[in-house]
Amino acid sequence: MGSTFAEKVLARAAGRTSAQTGEIVVVRPAHLLTHDNTAAIIGKIPEELDRYGIVSPDFPIIVLDHVVPASSEKTATNHQQIRAFADRFGLRHFFDVGTGISHQVVVEHGLALPGTVVVGSDSHTCTYGAVGCFATGIDRTEAAVLLLTGKTWFKVPRTLRVELTGRLARGVGPKDLVLSLIGRIGADGASYAAVEFDGPALANLDVEARLTIANMGVEMGAKCAAFPADEIAATYLESVGVPRDTYEPVWADADARYEQVIPLDLDAVEPVVALPHTVDNVAPVAEHVGMSIDQCLIGTCTNGRLSDLASAAAVLRGKRVHPRVRLLVLPASRRVLRAAMEAGHIQDLVDAGAMILPPGCGPCLGAHMGVLAPGERCLSTSNRNFRGRMGCTEAEIVLASAATVAASALHGVITDPREEVS
Repeated sequence: MGSTFAEKVLARAAGRTSAQTGEIVVVRPAHLLTHDNTAAIIGKIPEELDRYGIVSPDFPIIVLDHVVPASSEKTATNHQQIRAFADRFGLRHFFDVGTGISHQVVVEHGLALPGTVVVGSDSHTCTYGAVGCFATGIDRTEAAVLLLTGKTWFKVPRTLRVELTGRLARGVGPKDLVLSLIGRIGADGASYAAVEFDGPALANLDVEARLTIANMGVEMGAKCAAFPADEIAATYLESVGVPRDTYEPVWADADARYEQVIPLDLDAVEPVVALPHTVDNVAPVAEHVGMSIDQCLIGTCTNGRLSDLASAAAVLRGKRVHPRVRLLVLPASRRVLRAAMEAGHIQDLVDAGAMILPPGCGPCLGAHMGVLAPGERCLSTSNRNFRGRMGCTEAEIVLASAATVAASALHGVITDPREEVS
């Protein structure tokens, strides 16, 4: 019997020839990601840092992204402490405010490689599975230990395989695909499982689409969500400066054993929304056309890439956002912002009435910029719609694709994006 992706990659990281589902393995991840929470993490181990230092200056990746620019003296002080930490230990992968959201930055700087393990003190670290990396979130205490030792342990997860066929129709995006899957299996349907995405439809999904899908793996409870490092992934990695001979991809054997195989026909996917207050409360957009909205958000680590901004700009070009709606646009990184500017997308969005926010997390977690008021409803391309997620427990968040959010911003109510695309 063959091995799954998770069994293979964890065995390699543990220095073993094989590993079986359910086994405990001690692994050495390639990198550890932290962000604004670095200050709290290093605050757990000041004496150990003084005595032992960190395992390697190449091991940590730190991206200041959650509250940028700093919104308070406390936040500014945390950022100051993190900069001092990076300087003290000569960290090679420190990205200061404005570089972008950590999950976009890690991938576009070639720090998540196929066949490796990357962990991060953020649940959406699973995003890097888009390029064949076993990537998963950990807690702050575990991150502190990793800084000192470079080692952690995993229970090799069970695996679900999602067999993708068909092609997404015009006006339907990868966000609709992954929300449809979550609605089908539930927010706990892949609890502590590795989810492999495979099948003939991979040829129709570029890396940006795969990043959106892998990003939301944790919203179905997954330990990781991964795609094979195929020609599409290799070409993307080359475009960000990663030669093919610098990594060794890993993928499941043809005879690997799966707990469940889930067929998903992309031809059947339609625009959907995730209604308050759970990500698996999914319904077709067509059933909720006319629902009023107060704020729209396009961006975040889920849908803040160039293709998302291009999709929104195509809908909004030459038109104006409804006067009752606030449209916030949040590029996932400075590179994305620059590319969107060069392509004219930012001009189109600004002319339509959008506010462009600095690359970072901002309103997604309710930290600052775009906090909601009681009774308001936000239509967002983010990954979570939990009560209070955007700073107000009496507000509502509805999740959708960039095209759906843009089309709805035009009319001030939820709108089927297929009505706005030609």
